[in-house]
Amino acid sequence: MATPELWLIFALVFAGTFVWRALGVAIASRINPDGAIFQWVSCVAYAMLAGLISRVLLLPIGTLADTPTLDRAIAMAAGFALFFVFGRHIFAGTIGAFSVFLALTMLRAEGMI
Repeated sequence: MATPELWLIFALVFAGTFVWRALGVAIASRINPDGAIFQWVSCVAYAMLAGLISRVLLLPIGTLADTPTLDRAIAMAAGFALFFVFGRHIFAGTIGAFSVFLALTMLRAEGMI
């Protein structure tokens, strides 16, 4: 059974999350999506995503570092292709890239590549 302290912690965590979400909702209606600041934030977000993808492809860490760069590049290219083929659908690109990478990894483990 939950103790009062756990309920207090739960309430504080909920309140902390809710405050930021409520502020986001209140501010979102006042943001001009065509404004210079919003466009700058979008550019920074895309640049960070491009950097992360480049980092994963070229300088991976952990288990991913043990996989060949060519396999990662082929999977990424397949994911991008599927992303555009399916009308810029992120889920199709992600699942496609994952499936291609998994297939290449398994074929390499079985000695077929």
